[in-house]
Amino acid sequence: MASVLVIGGTGLLGYHTTLELVARGYEVTSLALPPMPVEDLFPAEVGSVLADVTTMPDDDLAALLEGVHAVVYAAGADERVTPQAPAARFFYEANVVPTQRVARLARAAGVARFVLFGSYTAEFAERWPELGYRTRNGYPRTRLLQEEVAFCEGDGVMAVMSLRLPYIFGTMPGRTPLWQMFIDLVRGQDGFVAAPAGSTSSVTVRQVAQAAVGAVERGEHGGRYPVDEYELTYVEMYRAVCEALDRDPDQVQVVPFEAMRTALEQVDAAAAAEGREHGIHVVDSGMFQERRAVSDPAVTKRALGYGDDDVPAALRETLRYCLERERGA
Repeated sequence: MASVLVIGGTGLLGYHTTLELVARGYEVTSLALPPMPVEDLFPAEVGSVLADVTTMPDDDLAALLEGVHAVVYAAGADERVTPQAPAARFFYEANVVPTQRVARLARAAGVARFVLFGSYTAEFAERWPELGYRTRNGYPRTRLLQEEVAFCEGDGVMAVMSLRLPYIFGTMPGRTPLWQMFIDLVRGQDGFVAAPAGSTSSVTVRQVAQAAVGAVERGEHGGRYPVDEYELTYVEMYRAVCEALDRDPDQVQVVPFEAMRTALEQVDAAAAAEGREHGIHVVDSGMFQERRAVSDPAVTKRALGYGDDDVPAALRETLRYCLERERGA
């Protein structure tokens, strides 16, 4: 039975990946920040270590890596954080530095496979250089660097691959999904609900877990895998939020980027006045959301073997779960 260490195993993606690994017969240990979201989160056979991988001594981490076949790295900071400027420094220290350290120690321990949970912003940083995602926007810029340093650490010894993950829908015990922020956003808009004109790649958490195990089993070193299933327009997403809130979905209206540009620039300026910087400048995010930020699902499905799933149903289920947690609070 091969052993896998899931870093970030108590988060949404790490949790479902852990369950998928167990279902396929792997021996799994989770390393994640305390506290546990709920008691008895994992099946009894899953080992659990509660600690901060960024501060854990090298010797302790090396001991956890001994005899491990694969590492799934599902930890780090995302673009919802608005750190002190420069944002690139924050995301470099939060994502790049720990990934390189873990990959280096994993290689030294003889780990054979390393799967990094990355971001689809890296995919579109490469496709659309005119957006400045790989130059002036610290979050996607450092996501690209995170991949590269992990690949370099593995060269010739350890197969390293990155899953470029988009919007993901699903739930887990004890945690409120990040989509609560969209519920709050819609609640805060009177009269009509503004939606960007574009669309985004989207998947279910089950598909991410399947793709992660597929990468453990058959991913190629240096593989940059955009994981996608469903082209979700922002209009469809906001309509689903309205329906969950018993609000008329016809109140959702497309607002073109140019009509919002000045307001978005003001948000960036307000952050700068406070000494902060968005990982993706709000005005650049607005331009991004005018476009079809989608990939061909068939390509990565063939490579990693993840299955089909119903993303709109997962979106509705996720919104219901958010509201249930509100009522239970």
